[in-house]
Amino acid sequence: MTLNPEELLDLALKSGAEAAEVYVSTSVSHPVFFEANRLKQLESIDSSGLGLRVWQDGRMGLVTAYGDVEPENLVHQALDLSVLNEPVEILLRDSTVTDYPKLYGQEVSVEQMIEWGKIAIATVLERYPDAICTADWDCSRETIRIINSKGLDCGYTDITVDGSLSAELTRGDDFLNVWYGQSERGDVPPDAIAQKVLQYLDWAKQNAPAPSGKVPVIFTGKAADLLWGVVAIAMSGQQVQQKSTPWLDKIGQPVISELLTVTQQPNFGIYSAPFDDEGTPTQNITWIDRGVLQGFYGDLQTCQDLGIAATGNGFRGDLGNYPSPALFNFAIAASQTIQGDIVELAATLKNGLIVDQVLGDDTDISGDFSINVDLGYRVKNGKIIGRVKDTMLSGNIYQALNQVIAVGSHRHWHGSLYVPAMIIEGLSVTSH
Repeated sequence: MTLNPEELLDLALKSGAEAAEVYVSTSVSHPVFFEANRLKQLESIDSSGLGLRVWQDGRMGLVTAYGDVEPENLVHQALDLSVLNEPVEILLRDSTVTDYPKLYGQEVSVEQMIEWGKIAIATVLERYPDAICTADWDCSRETIRIINSKGLDCGYTDITVDGSLSAELTRGDDFLNVWYGQSERGDVPPDAIAQKVLQYLDWAKQNAPAPSGKVPVIFTGKAADLLWGVVAIAMSGQQVQQKSTPWLDKIGQPVISELLTVTQQPNFGIYSAPFDDEGTPTQNITWIDRGVLQGFYGDLQTCQDLGIAATGNGFRGDLGNYPSPALFNFAIAASQTIQGDIVELAATLKNGLIVDQVLGDDTDISGDFSINVDLGYRVKNGKIIGRVKDTMLSGNIYQALNQVIAVGSHRHWHGSLYVPAMIIEGLSVTSH
């Protein structure tokens, strides 16, 4: 039978649960795929599921269900699983924000996305007729609802449109693949994506020798996830609990360049959200103010354990996961910027490297990294003179973020990261 969240909650309490929570997620998406310059596939993907959390004798159990399931079986599974866990305090919200949008974003038709894909590919082929292009456009609608035995009942629908384009060129033994993507709550115009891909292809017309030694490196917004992903881990309350973050005792102290400020802005951009997956209201928070660490983030349990106010950062990776600390709308700003983006930053360098795509992004909380540059360009006398190959980059991310010498004014969304390009000096570049 189709599960009714209210009935499931009521049944859990009648079956012996002290408290219960139901998290429902329903999504519909319509991806459009282009391959080898042609429309290849249209899909329509529907999924609906829920997660049921119960507490019995203070012990928590979690089960998930998709499709038709007997509610009694689901409740008994959750109660049986709770016996295996240690007792915890029951942390459930009884209310959340009341005045928030119930619908974010606008639908885009499949026909419109097909047209956009065709335009993006045609734009590239006009200048590079030998290119083999792949494009994906997708409009997805997700509705979530959270109810619990304390009276919380909240939810909203989020519609996002994603567009991406990649182009492959083969010249003898030389293989080149560039890509760019964008997400919006509505139109994702093909021209902006195609022009980025063309810019990368233009820069790669010639190969250039990579610089060597310690040189200034420009990280594009796309490549910046290498850096900021580690910062996000370092600021997690879970890392504080495990005493594994190098920033454990650094609140109120400089941790990155004083040029940089890191914030969470829940009402801004395509990943805005009124509350997290526990119903905690999301907040405007400055995590790092002009280089100085202000605090850590967490879910309800983590924040309570650390003795800090709830930050609204409890999210589930999927229905089968407990809420855990995670960031969203992670925005990077600079107190001083160079007007523009990659080209304008490159104009300030006599010798340097642009990094746009990397391989081997296996950085961890230590911050040490050694990666292959999948797509990078040489800068000489302020000009981008060609693509570099067989190049490696190594260093430490915490040190790198203290060696930022310039930041571009243009910021772009890459996932839930809103970030500018920036120049870091002192990273080791080797080529082979």
